[in-house]
Amino acid sequence: MSPRSPAAPDTPSARYATLPGAWGALLLVCLSFTPSLLPRGGLLQGVISGILAAIGYGLGAVAAWIWRAFADRGPRPARRASWRVFLVAGTALLGTAFGLGQYWQHQIRRLLDVPEYSLLQTIASLPIAFLLFCLLLLAARGVRAAYRRVAALLRRWIGARAAQAAGGILVAAASVLLLSGVLVDGLVAAANQAFSLRDTRTEEGVRRPTTALRSGGPGSAVPWDSLGRNGRTFVSGGPSADAIARFTGRRAPTPVRAYAGLDTADDTESRAARAVADLERAGGFRRGSLLVVTTTGSGWVDPASVDSFEYLTGGDSASVALQYSYLPSWMSYLVDQSKAREAGRELFDAVYDVWSKLPADDRPRLYVAGESLGSFGGETAFSGEYDLRNRTAGTLFAGPPNFNTLFRRFTDDRDAGSPEVQPVYKEGRTVRFTDDAAADIPPPGAPWEGTRVLYLLHASDPIVWWGPHLILDQPDWIGEAPGDDVLPSMFWVPFVTFWQVTADLPFATGVPDGHGHRYRAAYVDGWNAVLRPTGITERDLARLRDIVAGHT
Repeated sequence: MSPRSPAAPDTPSARYATLPGAWGALLLVCLSFTPSLLPRGGLLQGVISGILAAIGYGLGAVAAWIWRAFADRGPRPARRASWRVFLVAGTALLGTAFGLGQYWQHQIRRLLDVPEYSLLQTIASLPIAFLLFCLLLLAARGVRAAYRRVAALLRRWIGARAAQAAGGILVAAASVLLLSGVLVDGLVAAANQAFSLRDTRTEEGVRRPTTALRSGGPGSAVPWDSLGRNGRTFVSGGPSADAIARFTGRRAPTPVRAYAGLDTADDTESRAARAVADLERAGGFRRGSLLVVTTTGSGWVDPASVDSFEYLTGGDSASVALQYSYLPSWMSYLVDQSKAREAGRELFDAVYDVWSKLPADDRPRLYVAGESLGSFGGETAFSGEYDLRNRTAGTLFAGPPNFNTLFRRFTDDRDAGSPEVQPVYKEGRTVRFTDDAAADIPPPGAPWEGTRVLYLLHASDPIVWWGPHLILDQPDWIGEAPGDDVLPSMFWVPFVTFWQVTADLPFATGVPDGHGHRYRAAYVDGWNAVLRPTGITERDLARLRDIVAGHT
């Protein structure tokens, strides 16, 4: 008899991997090349493919384990011929998927007008995927080895089954604590420290205001150094009275801008109080229009939004905002949601407390705005459509994250027949959605009286569509007709789509304006729809688009 059974593995692959796991890894790697919302470079493709290969391997191994349980037999090594079939079929499938992936990426780049392409990175995607897959597989096997060792130790004192269960619970808990309590928290703390140092800097060309109408300027109760990098940029920027007068053709006042940074006060409520006190000192409550802005994570306010607001109100306006984090928007989006919620609620409540006590005929029209995580924070001050209509004169939110409470409610309860990428809510009586505010905002022809609430959202914006539900649940926006800047060939795959859209998040602003998470070009027409200023023509709007684009 041969010293080795015919069923024994005959290739090196069989000694390091199981065949069901290898098939699972191959399947998800091939699917990883399918299109998502934004173009992917080779490095990013390699990371996605490596992660999905590890997930696929695990799913394949679990499926085999379940099959063996039903068949009531133990594991058997794959035959040499089975590995040969896998290698031949795998090479053909992977080559086909890789080629189709490059075709789809070319289509996405052309659709979004993104010319950048690196052949070297594209070629490197497969080695990167293989390396990451090996690292993740080794990590998983390390966890399994730890489980077996803990279970073996526990068997000295308790029964085998109890030892296995307790060992699994202990190792799982330790892994979660290690990832969340040490790795994730450590990375967030390090990032917070690094970005806090960046916050002490001042952008080139930014100067302390010489007018008392700005926080940090003469007479301001908010010190210039406490505003943070983005706060200093905000209060020193914007159109001058002369620039607004040239646009409107009549005299214009200088707009008021108030702001509080993280260093202005110790907590959010105190920062909001300081910002509103400075707003009142500068005469913000005596202007015709007052805008409450919830910032993105690092305290950034899109200048295109506030500049457009100030031009369209003829300079007779005031804006107020505050900072709640040092982290950039995409990181705050993942870890600082509670801070955004608190900042949005505290700032609006502080403004509303002063505003509501003024005579109804002698107070400014009250508006709310926010982009990305700022829209999430801005929403938290309101309970729903009626609250927005009753307590504001208008609202403009751009790029709302998928977890926004009101955005999800309005979208989930949309009128029958309207798509998720451009929903219609209650026949558009108060709340509307658009990816092009210069065109007719759906539903066309329907009355839109009183307070107007407008959401700007792009079909290709991963911030708007990402969520954990993508792991196992197909969203409506994929099953419906795609938006203008999304490939019709995009389709949902469990696990795969989630990781693809997750990988799109950090690059959401790395595409041309009008796509992804870039809304600057839409603010002029968005604010024009909300404010409804008198005397503004299409020619004026075209001029203003050029002006705002030049400033930002």
